[in-house]
Amino acid sequence: MKLVLYLSLCLFSISSFGEKSLSLTDYQIQKICKKQKKATLCINKLKEKKSTLQKGNVIEIPVLPFRR
Repeated sequence: MKLVLYLSLCLFSISSFGEKSLSLTDYQIQKICKKQKKATLCINKLKEKKSTLQKGNVIEIPVLPFRR
């Protein structure tokens, strides 16, 4: 019984939160790109990715390895 309850709870949470995606605000984009040499190019790329994400399309996010 606990297994059924656990599975139904997991499926419900995945279905309710899986469709929502959060994107960066304009202020966060400017803050990130302030450190770049070509800030305007960085801002334009991030705003394009933001609009693509808000439309519901998949974007590619680079993953940087952790360095100690």
